[in-house]
Amino acid sequence: MCDTTSSSLPRAMISRSALAAGASAAVAAGGRVADLRRDAWGHGVLAVAQVVTAAGAENVLVDAQGEVALQLEGIHGVTTGEPDIDASLLYGIPDSDRELATRPVMRLTGRVLSTKRLRPGDAVSYGYTYRASRDTVVALVTGGYAQGIVRALGNRAEVEIDGVSRPIVGRVAMDVCVVDLQGADVAAGTEATYFGGEGPASSGISRWAAVTGMSAAELITVAGAHAVRGWEA
Repeated sequence: MCDTTSSSLPRAMISRSALAAGASAAVAAGGRVADLRRDAWGHGVLAVAQVVTAAGAENVLVDAQGEVALQLEGIHGVTTGEPDIDASLLYGIPDSDRELATRPVMRLTGRVLSTKRLRPGDAVSYGYTYRASRDTVVALVTGGYAQGIVRALGNRAEVEIDGVSRPIVGRVAMDVCVVDLQGADVAAGTEATYFGGEGPASSGISRWAAVTGMSAAELITVAGAHAVRGWEA
């Protein structure tokens, strides 16, 4: 288990261009009120409110604390009623067929802390639910169940490293997980993408939903709330 300073936490990278495109598509598809509760599903209520209202949304539905934050910026938020703007378009969430109508706004990332060689029969993580079947190298990657990388994902989901999907092996720990690099040579500090972006992990949240039984909205909200937020193009 690693420390929980900001350097060891996952990062929720919010794409400015994807957010703008998603907001435009969602407003154009119809509706007047956008759902920005739970800190805009972990994306950041103020930033999303600014973009979606600029795209033409008449109101944003927020929690009480979000309403105060928006008032300070001169944006009117409501705390009652039902949202009718398509949140899957706004946030770029894949549908049940893992298809994306708009690009994911959030990209959840960790980083490689270290690597370790395994021989056949060597096990990783607690409980030893995974044993290597061949010589391989695994990476210890930041992000665990305390940050929303749900324990059920162990041995059942993948992360993207250097543009290639790699399996999470063994049980997900509190602050880290183990990834089989499958022969790749990866340096410490290399970024790993859990979901989002434009590569193999773009629709990864669909796999998370299938494995955990949770909705994409729940998974993204929890992960975004426990990550360090950053911005990218």
